[in-house]
Amino acid sequence: MQPSIRHLRMLRALAQSNSVTRAAEICHVSQPAVTQAMVKLAQEAGQALFHRNPQGLFLTEAGTILAHRTARALTLLDAAMADMAREIRVQATWAQLTSLIAVVELENFTLAAHRLGLAQPTVHRSTTTLERSAGVAFFQRTAHGLIATRAAQQLAQAARLALAELDQAGSDLAALNGREVGRIVVGALPLSRSGWLPQAILRFRERRPSFPVEVIDGRYDELLTGLRRGEIDMMLGAMRMPAPIADIEQQALFDDHVVLVARHGHPLLQQQRITPGMLVDYPWVLPRHPTPIRAQIDAFLAPHQPKSVVVTSSVIMMRELLCGSDHLGSLSRVQAEPAGEAQTLAILPVELPQSARPIGLTTRRDWDPTRVQREFLDAIHATVPGRG
Repeated sequence: MQPSIRHLRMLRALAQSNSVTRAAEICHVSQPAVTQAMVKLAQEAGQALFHRNPQGLFLTEAGTILAHRTARALTLLDAAMADMAREIRVQATWAQLTSLIAVVELENFTLAAHRLGLAQPTVHRSTTTLERSAGVAFFQRTAHGLIATRAAQQLAQAARLALAELDQAGSDLAALNGREVGRIVVGALPLSRSGWLPQAILRFRERRPSFPVEVIDGRYDELLTGLRRGEIDMMLGAMRMPAPIADIEQQALFDDHVVLVARHGHPLLQQQRITPGMLVDYPWVLPRHPTPIRAQIDAFLAPHQPKSVVVTSSVIMMRELLCGSDHLGSLSRVQAEPAGEAQTLAILPVELPQSARPIGLTTRRDWDPTRVQREFLDAIHATVPGRG
């Protein structure tokens, strides 16, 4: 759902004033313009947004949903536009903001046009028109390409999140009408993929058998970027303590421990006592810096360092290397115990000090989930390892 920004401003004014006359005054438009805008919004929403009584116009349930998301979207945009010329609040369009987002991310008009499926002059015109109405520079042009100014970066980020709010409005409005619109996007860190997240998806499927769920695997920093841009709804896995940035919220759901693993029949499994000095004599498969597991292993082995290390974030790659050699590796206990039961890897009898780490859910601090997203969160909580 992507209604006109001008129409959304009229909706907010009418929701606050309950009067077409007052809404027209606030938005500096005619009363027929407000009425026509509300008709258009109702058509796009597929439901009535207002009902009339002797005291004025009041929001329906559908209107309340759209007005709530509208207020959040416009608050984001207006905060980013606070130091810009007033014209941008009146003249900005989603097409212009979408072009700005693409150019900021790709630092090139041609690449941005290719991503959007538009002609390069169209993207250039949209972005420069928006820049002109803002009264501030959006880009510095260098020999190496475009560099977005702080103003452009802030507005692009606000526009991403505002568009996400409108997507959520579409999902909630469809649910109110008995339809399913939208999708759940989960950023999956390694631990969540082995049991917990699949169980949560299956539980969610019992209630919503056809609702789209997309799981994005990746490194923490990559997933965090997607989360903060509104492209990912939530992240599951090992949390970072303290949180790396203030605009996210972390909810610990259980503690896990790091364990050392090797193939069954590994020579170290015959030892009654294993020291760090013995461990570094073997080749290792380790995750890259600066993951929590890597930091804990490095601290445990210090001052010794393994003589041979293969670095990979793939648990599958690590298991294959360990099963076919005397390499050593590390996993969370939640990941390692199922593997041990399947006769693929064994847990070494080594206690790592301070190896507990919080596992949980990471979202944007101001995120307001839709009805369907809340149902998925319920499934996440219901399938936490060790519960039930």
